[in-house]
Amino acid sequence: MAKDALLIVDMSNDFVHDEGSLTAGQAAQNIVPYIVQLADRMLVDGQIVAVCMDEHQEGDPHFRDWPPHNVKGTWGQQLYGDLGAWYARVRDRDTVMYVPKASYNAFSGTDLAARLRALGVERVHIVGVCTDICDFLTAAGAYDAGFATVVHRAGCATFTDQGEQFLEHMRRCFHTEVV
Repeated sequence: MAKDALLIVDMSNDFVHDEGSLTAGQAAQNIVPYIVQLADRMLVDGQIVAVCMDEHQEGDPHFRDWPPHNVKGTWGQQLYGDLGAWYARVRDRDTVMYVPKASYNAFSGTDLAARLRALGVERVHIVGVCTDICDFLTAAGAYDAGFATVVHRAGCATFTDQGEQFLEHMRRCFHTEVV
């Protein structure tokens, strides 16, 4: 039987907390209850949830373009607030996975596509930050890997004014369903 997977993208302290080094701030904080509720519903329905988290080493060349963020093992790289508590409660389930990523696209350089295919996943739902960077490029990666894509407007946020434009780009470019 075909399954769906929820991809929770980059909901770390550095991207969400007010003191995060590259934060989307209140906009990202506001989507946390929606994401927790959706993740719980997916698990109750027997679906897959993948926490896709930016993970860098000290001095990563990525930091030429962005302030240091999501350095492995730091407070900044931990899941933010209620998402951290949710993950602590469910992380040992077979239907929950953690996917560290060094790129904007959660499929690039990871085994995410293979892991999802092995579980019978055909469609991915995308939530998290930032709508116009990692969410958009993860939708592109999912599309390129042959997955149908759904993005949840109420579960996405960014620190720019480009969120709605990139949701429309996802819809047009990757045939993403925007809900």
